Amino acid sequence: MTAPHRPTDSPPSPLPEPRVSPFTGYTRAHWEAHADRLLDGLLPHATPGLAQYRLPGRTGIAGAWSDGLEGYARSFLLASFRVAGARGRDVPGRTVIGDLITRYAEGLAAGTDPRHREHWPRITDRSQPMVEAASIAVALHETRPWLWDHLADTVRQRVAAWLGGFVGARANDSNWRLFQVITEEFLASIGAPYRRSEIDAGLARLDDWYRGDGWYTDGDGRKFDYYNALALHLYPVLWERIAGDRADPALVASHRSRLSAFLETHQYFFGSDGAPVHQGRSLTYRYATAAPLWAGALVGASPLPPGRTRRLASGALKHFADRGVPDDDGVLSLGWYRPFLPVTQAYSGPASPYWASKAFLGLLLPPEHPAWTAPEEPSPVDLADRCLALPAPGWLIHSTAGDGIVRLVNHGSDRLPPSPAPSHHSPHYSRFAYSSATAPETPPEGEPEAPDNHIALIEPAGSATVRGRIHPLHARGHHAASWHAPSTEEGEGPSVIVTTSVVRGPWEVRVHRVQGPAGASVREGGWAVACDEAPPVEETGAGRAVARRADGLTTALFGLLGWNEGGHAPAGEVDQARNRNAVGVFSATPLLRLSRYPGGSLLLATLVVLTADPELRDAVSELASLAYARPTPDGSVEVGFPDGTSTRVGSDLLTARPASSDGRHDDRH
Repeated sequence: MTAPHRPTDSPPSPLPEPRVSPFTGYTRAHWEAHADRLLDGLLPHATPGLAQYRLPGRTGIAGAWSDGLEGYARSFLLASFRVAGARGRDVPGRTVIGDLITRYAEGLAAGTDPRHREHWPRITDRSQPMVEAASIAVALHETRPWLWDHLADTVRQRVAAWLGGFVGARANDSNWRLFQVITEEFLASIGAPYRRSEIDAGLARLDDWYRGDGWYTDGDGRKFDYYNALALHLYPVLWERIAGDRADPALVASHRSRLSAFLETHQYFFGSDGAPVHQGRSLTYRYATAAPLWAGALVGASPLPPGRTRRLASGALKHFADRGVPDDDGVLSLGWYRPFLPVTQAYSGPASPYWASKAFLGLLLPPEHPAWTAPEEPSPVDLADRCLALPAPGWLIHSTAGDGIVRLVNHGSDRLPPSPAPSHHSPHYSRFAYSSATAPETPPEGEPEAPDNHIALIEPAGSATVRGRIHPLHARGHHAASWHAPSTEEGEGPSVIVTTSVVRGPWEVRVHRVQGPAGASVREGGWAVACDEAPPVEETGAGRAVARRADGLTTALFGLLGWNEGGHAPAGEVDQARNRNAVGVFSATPLLRLSRYPGGSLLLATLVVLTADPELRDAVSELASLAYARPTPDGSVEVGFPDGTSTRVGSDLLTARPASSDGRHDDRH
C-alpha cells in the first residue's frame, strides 16, 4: 500500500477574498481545500487494498460489502474532479494529486480482482453496484490521461469486465436508467462490449419523464425533488462529455435547453445564507444541490451570470461548512448538520453522503473561467421579495430579502406511484410547505404523525390522518391549489380536503374546504422551528399560536375563518418536541384545533408565517390582526394580507375534485 497523503500535509485554509467573493469569501482555493479535507478524512477508513471505505454508521439495505464499494466510488468521483481540475499536476512541494492517482488506481486494481479479498460485488439486475458503477465510469473518464491510460492491460480488462455487468442488466425505472447510459457509454469509449440500444433506451426514457420548464419527474408519478438537479439534468451533461462525437447533436441541444430552463428556476432554491430548501429525499447529499449550477457553466448552457453561479454554489458549501460539515474528523455523516437518520432512506449507507462530491464538478472548469474569476453577484433572494409559480411540480416559491428565507409551497409532489392509491407517505413530500430555514418534523417510527405544515382530521380514538396522494389543481401567480383524500394506515378514506394557498411576502393564507364525517376534530399546524440551544419560546392566545427561536426565527399561525366554536376562537397551542428535527434538537410547531367538527362541508382559512425579519418578527401578532378571509356571495373567499393587498380564491377551486381519484393526474393546469 502506497503511503497516502495525510491531513497534516494540507496547506492552511485559504483566506477569504472579499473583492472577488463579497458574499461568501470563497474562491477556487477554498473548494480545493475542502475537497482535500474530505478525501483525507476517508483514509482512516480505507481497507488495506484501498478498494473499499468502511465508514462508521448504520449499514445500508444493500449490506456492508456494497457500502464499502460506495465509499470508494463516490470519493473517487470527488478525487477525479480534483485531479482533472489540476490537470494531473501537483504544486511544488506537495503530492496531493499524485497520491490521489496512486490511491484510486490501487483500489481499482484490487476491487475488480475477483480473487482479492476486497473485490467488489458484481453488477446484477437492480443492484446497488449499478449506482456506484456510474460514478466510477465518470471518474475514469475525467482522469483518463493520468490514471486509465497508465493502468496495466490486465487491470483495464478487469475494469471493463466488472463494468460490463451492466450490459443486458435491468435497472430500476428511475434515474437509475441514466447509470446504465453513463456506464455503457464509457465502455463504448474504451472499445469494450456495450449495447447502443440500451443507451438509447435510457435517454429516451428520460424524455418520457419531462414535464416542461426544465422539470423531470424521477420515474412515473409526481416525483419532484432534488433528483431533478443532481441526477436527471446532471447525467446527460456527464454522458455528453463521455460520448463526445458519438452524441446526437440534436439530443445534446435538447438536454442543454432543458438544463438552462431549469437553472432559471433552481437559482431560487437557495436562501441568502446558502441553505438549500429542505425538501425531498437523499438530503444527506447536502450541497450536491450545487451540481447543476456548475454543469450549466461547464457546457455553456447556464442563463446565470458566472458570478451568480459561484455565489450560489459557494454559498451552499459554506453554509454547511459553517455548521460543522464535515465533522471534526473530516467525515460526512448521515444527516443534515449533525448525524440525523430520519433525513436518510433505507438505501443510505455510511458512505452515501459522499454523493456531495457532485458539487465539486466546478473544478473541471479551468481556473481562468469566468465562473471562478468574475466577482460574485447577488442571488435572487438577496435583492427583493420574490414569488415564482412552478406549474410542472405544482409549487410556489416565495422568498423575502429581509431575512433571506426561501419557502416552497407544495401542491404537486408526493413521490407516489400513479396507482393504486397508497397509504404510504413521507414528511419530506407530504407537507404543505418547506423552506431554507426549517426542516419537517420526522418522529421516530411508532410515534404519532407530526403536525407541522399539515391539516389533519383527528378521529375520536386520537389517530390523525395524513396527506397522501396530492392531486394538483393549478399553480399560477401567487396561488396554488390541490386536493387530497385524508389517509390512515388503512388507506384513503371518503373525506376530502381541497386547499388553496395564496402567498404575499412572508405570509401564506391557506383556504381549506373540508368534507368529512361528524365526530372528528380538525388540527392544523404551522412551520416547525428548531435549534440546539434551548426550546423555542411560545406564545398563545385566542385563535393564534407563535413559537420563536432565540435568534428571532419565528413561526406563527392565526385562524382567519371557521376556527370558532360557540362564537369564540379556541386558544392556539404549541407542540414542543425533542430529537425529531434535522435542524436542531429542540423544535416547536404552532397549532390550531377545532374540537367539534360538525361534519359536512366546512370552510377554514389560516394565516401562516415564517420570518426572521427584525422588522416583522416582533410585531407578527399585531400585523396578523390586519389580515382577513371573508366569504363572498358568489362562493369565493376574499383574502386580505397585512400590507393591505387582497385577492380572491374562486369557488371553483374550493369545490374542485376530479371525477376520477385513481391517481392519474391532469398536468395541463
